[in-house]
Amino acid sequence: MAGSDAGAEGRARRSGAARRPGGPGGRGREAAASRPEPLSTAEAPAAGAALPAWMRLYFYGMHGITLDVLASSAGRFARSPDLDLRMLGFSSPYRCLLHSLTHFALEQVYLQRPRCPSAFVFNFLVYPSAHVALQTLAGLRGGPGAAVPGPLRWALQYVLALYHCQVFLKRFLRLRYRRPPEPRPQPWPRAPPAAAAAPAPAPGAGGRRRPPRGTRGVGGAPARGLPDPLRFLFFGMHGFLDEIFFTFFFNFLGQADGPTSGHTSLWSFFMYGSCSFVVERLYFHLHRGRGWSTWKRVPVYVTFIYAWELCWGLGLRSCGACSWDYSHYPLNFMGLITLMYLPGWIFLSVYQDLLFNVLWRVQYIPTI
Repeated sequence: MAGSDAGAEGRARRSGAARRPGGPGGRGREAAASRPEPLSTAEAPAAGAALPAWMRLYFYGMHGITLDVLASSAGRFARSPDLDLRMLGFSSPYRCLLHSLTHFALEQVYLQRPRCPSAFVFNFLVYPSAHVALQTLAGLRGGPGAAVPGPLRWALQYVLALYHCQVFLKRFLRLRYRRPPEPRPQPWPRAPPAAAAAPAPAPGAGGRRRPPRGTRGVGGAPARGLPDPLRFLFFGMHGFLDEIFFTFFFNFLGQADGPTSGHTSLWSFFMYGSCSFVVERLYFHLHRGRGWSTWKRVPVYVTFIYAWELCWGLGLRSCGACSWDYSHYPLNFMGLITLMYLPGWIFLSVYQDLLFNVLWRVQYIPTI
């Protein structure tokens, strides 16, 4: 009996300890049930490992340039009597800066959504009003729908605001950035130096370093890098950014009055997207697989870029859609490639290496 009493007392003590955090009468369970669940990373974009501010500004400027190019290209194509298949679009570094700042301000407006008592009012009235007002104040209203009459232009601006709120920001703010681990100071080894020293493990077959295998992360997202379609989308949009900046400054140096905008083509999205996608594979194979230095990889990159540009140029020229002609430049081949742009391709190849390293740390968290 004493043993059974002691056992009963121990069980009561343990059960009481288990209930202690909740308080008597199960109030802890009731409080936990009434307490709202914490927001997931998809619903709390400003928490956790969100993208740094500089990276969001970078993406916002690139996204704004893409919208400018799409809108101007569509308007130009619709107005051209012969349906110009070059699909030229226009923007400028100045508009890129304005897009970055206005997108960032609209992000802060979007993050106030939980404070609005009605989601419908916020999504269809508050945010579109703030979007149109900021676009007008920043002078960006002349982009999408600039050549259409007033009422239709305002309608296009309202549709663009809905896209920003319901599509772009809702998904963009699910991106997460995995910062590199900070180096920790190593404790002094207790064993003697001779005994503590050990041969380093072989890096892999043939003495080559191998990149770590990708695993699945939170919500089924890849633990390393974005999914392939999102990386292709990023590379294509970055191609617009590259060409707008390059043509703007190249024309600025060659014109006395200076250009007001740079130009690109809708075909550049697929050219740069596919080219950068392959160059990224070359980067990981040559750098992480073979341990090649930057200046050993750059000639491979540039050779592939020239071959890619030539192939795309031949294909687009055959259907009257090629948007470039280098026949008036020295050291050109068939007017499709020229060594005049060699310094620019070298710079872009080195810059792409930095982009690959940064982009590999960006992660997309799908809806939970």
